[in-house]
Amino acid sequence: MAYDISPERREEYRQTSIRSQQRKRNLLRTSLGAVRTYIPRLDPSTLMPKLASNHLGALSLFSGGGGLDVGFEHAGFEHLASYDVLEICGSTLRRNRPRWNVNSGEDGDVTGVDWKRYRGAVDVLHGGPPCQPFSIAGKRMGAKDSRNMWPAYVAAVLAMKPRVFIAENVTGLMDRAFGSFVDENILKPLQTKYVICTFRLSADEFGVPQGRKRVFMVGFINKQDAARFTAPNPTHSVLANRTQAIRPPNKARFALGLNNIGFDALAPTLRSGFTGPRNTTGVLNSKASLLIWNKLKIWPNGVQPTRDLAARFKPENGHYRLSVAECALLQGFPLDWSFEGPVYQALGQIGNSVCPPVAYWVGRAVSSALSE
Repeated sequence: MAYDISPERREEYRQTSIRSQQRKRNLLRTSLGAVRTYIPRLDPSTLMPKLASNHLGALSLFSGGGGLDVGFEHAGFEHLASYDVLEICGSTLRRNRPRWNVNSGEDGDVTGVDWKRYRGAVDVLHGGPPCQPFSIAGKRMGAKDSRNMWPAYVAAVLAMKPRVFIAENVTGLMDRAFGSFVDENILKPLQTKYVICTFRLSADEFGVPQGRKRVFMVGFINKQDAARFTAPNPTHSVLANRTQAIRPPNKARFALGLNNIGFDALAPTLRSGFTGPRNTTGVLNSKASLLIWNKLKIWPNGVQPTRDLAARFKPENGHYRLSVAECALLQGFPLDWSFEGPVYQALGQIGNSVCPPVAYWVGRAVSSALSE
């Protein structure tokens, strides 16, 4: 459920925020000496070792901070183009990959592109249409939500006719409440050309130190390719009776390099800074998740732009304060991937992204089906 709190608790948080801001102002007025920062134990790049080129071209819609783009790049796909209506997302992609063909702002508006010009040039089209219309953390307006971009995504697929399309979204999309929407607006028009496989994946089962479940739709224009495709198997699991060698999940404190307090767990699903007030600098998405953050002794609010500032600016309860880079790590981005914009925009890009290691393994499964 959405993070709904009482007026009394909201006022308590407001006063805490006021005191926090004052402490930060006082800190910045003083001279800054050396402070201890923790070195991450996990580099998410190790979860998605780079493969040689498979000579398959991938085009990205709703690219955001680049989660799908990074994962498919590591899986051996050649980047063709990225599209996102937000200029800040384009800035992030260009900063990290100056040679990529990045379209953002007005040029990145997927509703205004003639996709037929890409016909015959795209092997894989991937993208995650905005999930807010279907997320349990939102109002769940579905087709009535102005952010519903599924019609634009479907139109791009049918105009471009890639060999494969990959669509990602929140698992809420598959709830009964949206059954008719999915059937009429997604499956029915695409099944005239594509064989579609739908499945759910959990990010922690691919080494990401966060509890995050998403649904994927993978459609093949060629029936033989579709017959060869299987959804990726987990690489990490808490289950001991797996038939294959498998590693235990990566947990939050371990991944961040924090000291052992006798408790560790997956980080709760990170909230996007683009949802709610535009100055949101926290990743907390529910009251239930706050209980987990508290047990982890990690503070999910007031995320700081750098590790150094986060280490200096401790919360009142003494818990560990996160930086943008550490939120990116918890989402599965490589340590050298950086985000443009103020904190709330960086968190928006991180929280809206597909976890790159998950994208990587989906990419590998698709590549295998196309390469047979």
